[in-house]
Amino acid sequence: MKTVLSHANLIDCVEPKVRPDSAVLIENGRIRAILPSREAGSVGDAQIIDLKGGYLMPGLWDVHIHPDYLSLDEMPLADQVTLFGHRLAAALMESGIVGMRCAGAHHFMDVAWKRAFDSGQHVGPRLFASGYFLTTTGGHFLNSGHALEVDGPYGWVKAIREQIKNGVDHIKLNLSSGIMGPAWDLHTHSFLLDDEIRAAFEICRKRGFKVMAHATNPDAVKNAIRLGAHSIEHGYIMDDECIALLLEHDTWYVPTLAISHLTASQATNRFEADWVAERGLSPALCCRAEAASDVHARWFRKALDAGVKMALGSDIRPLKEAALLEMGLWARDGAT
Repeated sequence: MKTVLSHANLIDCVEPKVRPDSAVLIENGRIRAILPSREAGSVGDAQIIDLKGGYLMPGLWDVHIHPDYLSLDEMPLADQVTLFGHRLAAALMESGIVGMRCAGAHHFMDVAWKRAFDSGQHVGPRLFASGYFLTTTGGHFLNSGHALEVDGPYGWVKAIREQIKNGVDHIKLNLSSGIMGPAWDLHTHSFLLDDEIRAAFEICRKRGFKVMAHATNPDAVKNAIRLGAHSIEHGYIMDDECIALLLEHDTWYVPTLAISHLTASQATNRFEADWVAERGLSPALCCRAEAASDVHARWFRKALDAGVKMALGSDIRPLKEAALLEMGLWARDGAT
C-alpha cells in the first residue's frame, strides 16, 4: 500500500530549514521518498492526502520513560496497568511520540503493553521493555514502585535471568545514586561491588541483552562503558575520560536534562512553568536538582561538541509532554 502526504511544510530533521510544498511517499509503513508536491501524482496506485500547508516531521522517540510512581496501596495493579497503556497511547496520538524505551516498570506492565501494541490489539507506540529497575538494597529509585533490590553476584545474575524469562528487551542496571531520592541517595555515590557489577554485565553479554546503565558520576560512567553498556543514562557528572570512552566504545549517552533543569527557578517559558507547578517537588529535591544543573549542562555540551552519540530521553511524566519538554532543554543547552 502506498500513501503520499502532499503539500507539506516538511521538517526533515536533517536540513536546518523547513522544506516547503514537499511530499512524502510511504509504502508498507515505511518512508520511501521525499519529493516535490508537483510530482505526487506521478506515484502510481497511491492514496494522496493533501496536508494543505500543514507542518510534517518524523515521529519523536523518548528513550527513557517510566509509568507513574504509584504504590499498590495508592492504586490497584490493574488500574495502574490500564493507566500506563492509556498514557502511552496518548503520547502517540496527541504528541507524535512513536517510540519509547522503558527504564523501569513493576510487574512487567511494559512487557504486557508492548505485546498488546505489537499484536495490533491496541494502538500505541513502538515500546521497548525493561521490566524492573535493578538496584541494590538501599539503592536508588526505591520509592518509585519500579525498583527491585538484589545483592551479591548470584543475586544479580538470578534477577537478570528472571527479567529475561518475563520477556524484556533490555536490562536496566543501577550503578549509582540519583538526584531524585532521599538524603542518603546522592548521585556522587556508586552502589555495586566489583564482583556484582562484573557478574551483572557478564550474564547480559552471554545472553545477548543490551544494558542501559544508570550512571551519574565519573566512576560509574567509566565502569559501565568499559563493561559494555549500550547506553549511559543521566551522566550528571563526567570527566574528559568519560567523553573519550563514550567515543571509543560508540556508547550512547541519554542525558535526561529534565531531571536537573526543571524547577521553578529554572523554568524559562509557560510550558515549563506550568509543568513545574503541577510536579510538586519538595524544596530539598529542587535544591539538589539546581545544584547539579550547571555541571550537567556543561557535560552535555562537551559530549555534544565531541560528537558523542546522544538520544533523547526525558525520565519525567506525563508521557505526552515529557519528550517535548526535554527537547526544549536540549535546544536551550546548545543542541541547535
